[in-house]
Amino acid sequence: MPHPRSVDASRLPREGFTVTSPAWWGTLGFMVIEGSSLLLCAAAYVYLSRRSPAWPPPGTPPPDLRSGTVMMAALLVSLVPALILNRAARTLDRGVVLRWLLISLAVEAIVILLRVFELQALPVRWDHSAYGSTIWFTIGVHTTLLIFDLFESLGFTALFLWGPVDRRHFADVADAMMYWCFIVIVWVPLYFMLYLSPRL
Repeated sequence: MPHPRSVDASRLPREGFTVTSPAWWGTLGFMVIEGSSLLLCAAAYVYLSRRSPAWPPPGTPPPDLRSGTVMMAALLVSLVPALILNRAARTLDRGVVLRWLLISLAVEAIVILLRVFELQALPVRWDHSAYGSTIWFTIGVHTTLLIFDLFESLGFTALFLWGPVDRRHFADVADAMMYWCFIVIVWVPLYFMLYLSPRL
């Protein structure tokens, strides 16, 4: 016999968009966890900068502003196809979603390629100093998020090209694009921290 205060959840929707979808809440949970990881990176950077007599250390230039700004601009531009794809997924039109998946996939690949150049332009090795370690670790954690999302987009593209697709897959694509927007937005304060604050 059910407890008098129990709730029958069997009739709740198992799929859908935004708050009606358990997967949406799962994506939100990932964003909280990974946002916390990046917050810890930022906290380590700020703590070490306050404990050091000079930041960056003498003889160590700040990260190359041009490569960092190009990367930041590319991330902001990538929001356009992500938002369009998020909206297209709600139409349940497989052809439109597939087209924008391919576009988003190409944009994500370009963003990751630019990140490679950004890393190559860093003026300090990861093991050179605490300054180098915090920069590399912060950018590295963010890069793993970009790579994971790229593979997720590859999976969705393969599914929409060859696999059977139902309503929940459209909702999953919308959630993935929400996650990409999170990856972009969370980098904005980190860009200011890593590239602009040492120059102020």
